[in-house]
Amino acid sequence: MQRQNELKNWLASQFPNRPFELTFAAADADYRRYFRATFNDGSTLICMDAPPEKMRESVANYLKVRDLFSHLNVPQIIAQDLDLGFVVLNDLGDMQYLKALQQYPDNLEAHKMLLLEAIDVLIELQKASQPNVLPEYDREILLREINLFPDWFVKHELGKNLTFKQKQLWEQGIAALLPVIEAQPKVYVHRDFIVRNLMFTGSRVGVLDFQDALYGAISYDLVSLLRDAFIEWEEEFVLDLVIRYWEKARAADLPVPANFDEFYRWFEFMGVQRHLKVAGIFARLWYRDGKDKYKPEIPRFLNYLRRTTRRYHELAPLYALLLELVGDEELETGYTF
Repeated sequence: MQRQNELKNWLASQFPNRPFELTFAAADADYRRYFRATFNDGSTLICMDAPPEKMRESVANYLKVRDLFSHLNVPQIIAQDLDLGFVVLNDLGDMQYLKALQQYPDNLEAHKMLLLEAIDVLIELQKASQPNVLPEYDREILLREINLFPDWFVKHELGKNLTFKQKQLWEQGIAALLPVIEAQPKVYVHRDFIVRNLMFTGSRVGVLDFQDALYGAISYDLVSLLRDAFIEWEEEFVLDLVIRYWEKARAADLPVPANFDEFYRWFEFMGVQRHLKVAGIFARLWYRDGKDKYKPEIPRFLNYLRRTTRRYHELAPLYALLLELVGDEELETGYTF
């Protein structure tokens, strides 16, 4: 409440003689919160509350990447005070892509139309890519992310440590996985291009939460979009959309291979890296930060992992490890270990 009162006072100084009501809008997995200021004339603004002692660097990155991605429909900066940790943005509405998709749960054609619009935005983002602008999504970061799986999911969620044999399987699998990812051409990577960070505005798709953007593998954001935590599609549906992306990327002269099978292998291997990371992050959010919103979705990523690793002989060690850790039964979302 103290932060909220500080925000109210600061907003009042930024918009004198304009009474407003402040209501909670959203919270991130980190320490940021968002509020909606509704003025007497009915206009609204979004206010980011990012405690400076925890989020100063993240907010600075947000402002930098926002300018870099300004060719997209990203929030405009209305006012800011980094010392206080407050930023005022224009309001892109409250219709997340996830919410829009869930309004048509059985209408795959509606889902496809919405996702194709998101893919068009992704193509637009990638076309603007330049090297040496964003930090590299390099091997060190990829490994740090992957290791969240044994460090947090295995150790804390399963209450286990990898045995010597399991560590061998892990190392063999990662040794096969990373070269396929590192060999991919690099583009701007939003890094969380998911349906909760895309806004259905009725015109251009709005793009949020881009402060962790890097310069990395071209398949990463497509995996984020189509292998989501809170909504899941049949593999045939996903395959169709990956083909659509690949066709659009080729038409836009993006550096994707002429052979679709090769690109789909990129997509699948990149997915394994991300799924391992996300399972670890979701476990860490619960066991370290006490945030339980994401933990019930971990089984979805375990299912993604098993389906992919059993398809490629190079990834057989990871598949064998997963079978030892969680078995071969498809897990239901909300499953508790």
